Amino acid sequence: MRTTRAAILREMGAPAPYATSKPLEIREVALAPPGAGEVTVRIKAAGLCHSDLSVINGSRPRVMPMVLGHEAAGEVVEVGADAGLLQVGDHVVFSFVPVCGECPACAEGRPAMCAPGAVANTGGSLLSGAKPFHDQAGELNHHLGVSAFADYTTVSAKSCVVIDPELDFKIAALFGCAVMTGVGAVVNTAKVAPGTSCAVYGLGGVGLAALIGARA
Repeated sequence: MRTTRAAILREMGAPAPYATSKPLEIREVALAPPGAGEVTVRIKAAGLCHSDLSVINGSRPRVMPMVLGHEAAGEVVEVGADAGLLQVGDHVVFSFVPVCGECPACAEGRPAMCAPGAVANTGGSLLSGAKPFHDQAGELNHHLGVSAFADYTTVSAKSCVVIDPELDFKIAALFGCAVMTGVGAVVNTAKVAPGTSCAVYGLGGVGLAALIGARA
């Protein structure tokens, strides 16, 4: 068991501006070591995604209390049993849908629709059902299997993708949501074909990634 700082959301629907209402509470919490198929990661960079804000304002309801954050990259510091090829020292980007690799959707090549992953995300747990963050009041729920607004987090090994150690963590973190969402929208949803034109409305992280995907 280790101690780490984490940003905890205890109640949704705080009024803006958040600089005044302060919906996130930064506290020292306990973090359980990785169980079977899990790893502990030191967070090196994390982005604030609109999905995080949607949980804060209540438009995307989640179980409370919760350690937020899902768009991030970090370094593996501890490995549980049966964690695949992951090793201490690996640099990783997180996937906000933990992929079991065994359900019908995964077998059909649609990992984003992984059923056990969706159940875990809805319930605020890891794929194993574990909730590794605790404070004096009890368990803290996990956000999308990641909970990256912390110095350290414990996640399913299936929520991690190993990256080149030369890649800057601040850039790598964007691949955890903005790039995956924006480029995926172009390639998989809109199916923009070479030689065609398209319009991208809004150039935040996702929009810029969509623009890059369309151009590529």
